[in-house]
Amino acid sequence: MSTLRVPSRIALASSLLIVTCCQTPQPAPRPAPAPAPAPVATKAPPPAPQPVPVESAWIDRPQTPGDWRYVVEPDETLAVFGTPGATKLVLACDRGSRRVGIVRATSTPKQGEVAMRISTETTSRPLVATAASGAPARVMVQLDARDPLLDAMAITRGRFAVEVEGEPGLYVPAWAEVTRVIEDCR
Repeated sequence: MSTLRVPSRIALASSLLIVTCCQTPQPAPRPAPAPAPAPVATKAPPPAPQPVPVESAWIDRPQTPGDWRYVVEPDETLAVFGTPGATKLVLACDRGSRRVGIVRATSTPKQGEVAMRISTETTSRPLVATAASGAPARVMVQLDARDPLLDAMAITRGRFAVEVEGEPGLYVPAWAEVTRVIEDCR
């Protein structure tokens, strides 16, 4: 009898071994997914300045009241347009950088970048001006002294327009002071 038991034990052990070999292992439980990060509120970027529309009949508009005067400062020369006590437009030659600044008075302070358009008899160009801090309210743009727009402003017949979004246009005469400031920077 003992010989029968041994083979039955072997048979039982081998069958258990076969069963355990055929079982597929269970995968390890997956960790729970991490919660999605909470959305962060961000401030929308300021809108880009909208171009000032081209005024088709700007040349027929009445000239803005005022006169030009030429001013010499230690490091710059200025062509200042306006009436007594109210400067409306300044062209400034920075002799050190050889750049011409165009500074336009505004009725209210502006923020960031502002669309500006300068139109002459032969050229019309959109520009992006920067709001200037302090009083009086104004915006400005700088151009290289050799920019062809400055030549167009100097040689235009009669006048040129300086328009800023949200402001009435300025229609100013192209007098010698404009040309002189441009030439001072060259």
